[in-house]
Amino acid sequence: MEEFTKGAAENLRTAVELMPTLILLVTAVGMLSASGALTAFSELAKPIISRLGFPAEALPLAVIRPISGSGAAAMFDSILSRVPPDSYEGRVCAVLMGSTETTFYTIAVYYAAVRIKAELPVFVTSLTADMAGFIFSALTVRLFY
Repeated sequence: MEEFTKGAAENLRTAVELMPTLILLVTAVGMLSASGALTAFSELAKPIISRLGFPAEALPLAVIRPISGSGAAAMFDSILSRVPPDSYEGRVCAVLMGSTETTFYTIAVYYAAVRIKAELPVFVTSLTADMAGFIFSALTVRLFY
């Protein structure tokens, strides 16, 4: 019982230490969504990404997914209210949701928990994996559907 109490107290301290990072991430996602920056970015990038076969409707999801899982879920729901789930765009978004990670959240939580600073290569490799997930989500849907 003593070990359980000790472990619970340690985990509570860790949770309190992570709060500023989590609040920052949630606030940044809210500001990015509410400001219309995602929509503007999607419109600017539409000609380029359309030529690559990636639907412009999925770009806001691709931007928000590495930052916030709940923000990405809300964005996914919003996209599916505009496009049919069985459309190319809807399927790409579904595959993208399942094949990518909330990179910045995961890095922030794990590195804060072990109290070490995340170095640049961690971000580069993680975002490269996310980019592969974005690209292959569109490629997979195009190939199999």
